[in-house]
Amino acid sequence: MASPREPVTRAGVRGGRTAVPQGPGTPAGVGSKARIWAPGAPLDLGLTLGPLRRGPADPTFRTTPDGSVWRATRTPEGPATLRVALRGEAVDAEAWGPGADWFLARLPELLGAGDDPAAFVPRHRLLHASHRRRPGLRLTRTGLVLESLVPTVLEQKVTADEAYRAWRRLVRQHGEPAPGPLDMYVMPDARTWALIPSWDWHRAGVDAKRSATIVRAARVAARLEEAAAMELPEAARRLEAVPGIGPWTSAETLQRSNGAPDAVTTGDLHLPGIVGYALTGDRDADDAVMLELLAPYAGQRHRAARLILLAGRTPPRRTPRMPRGDIGLI
Repeated sequence: MASPREPVTRAGVRGGRTAVPQGPGTPAGVGSKARIWAPGAPLDLGLTLGPLRRGPADPTFRTTPDGSVWRATRTPEGPATLRVALRGEAVDAEAWGPGADWFLARLPELLGAGDDPAAFVPRHRLLHASHRRRPGLRLTRTGLVLESLVPTVLEQKVTADEAYRAWRRLVRQHGEPAPGPLDMYVMPDARTWALIPSWDWHRAGVDAKRSATIVRAARVAARLEEAAAMELPEAARRLEAVPGIGPWTSAETLQRSNGAPDAVTTGDLHLPGIVGYALTGDRDADDAVMLELLAPYAGQRHRAARLILLAGRTPPRRTPRMPRGDIGLI
């Protein structure tokens, strides 16, 4: 379990660090289905499920003081809400809604049962220390492509705060209340994404390029969902066949939907410099340099990048932050 005293940095948050309070994970127990699962290895819920959280007020994700992590999503069988909490060496899970059985059946994959941390061999001192400090880090696999693709497209070429604001507004306006006891929301289905009017995209601060990409993806959602069962190269090609989806977007999506340990993010504004600075002191590293530095971790490059982000060794800022905008005010 990651130390609760570990400082929360922007790089750490991007690396998937989400603080989960210590607590007994008290069952809600009203109208839910339940499952107990023993992972058989250390598990950190915050690190494993943290990448699924899109900002501190994500209406589809919540942590509660009793130590529970909650997720609301749209499964192939319908909306569902899942609550998971650690109880000793076991995971206590409850689910509500038409998709509850689907959610519970895939609980082990969601919590990284298909991940193999032993395949990662640290070759840098920083990565060795970061890996050793986080024995409970597992790569989640949701098996759901569109739910990760849409917020990733919203994050293209804008600040995280702008993307999070757009996600919150669109999910609350066009999604539906999630089943279960908490005030959470399930994101819209594919048809609804495709039918959102242009003025609602505008009010959410989403430009025409990003909204058009989401609409195109929603129209072929069934084909994109098939990528969840594909190997990484084939899955990336399937996503990138949609105009507006490039290597950055496909990698960020498949890291979550497929639990792909080698889906390294290229085309990012900050990641190459962070990796370069952390491993060699080169804050001006580009994608080519980053890929060369991560080459010893072939097959595990995404895990290596996450561990670097979680280590928090980032270059000092020397330029102003990217300006925030809101086209909804225009």
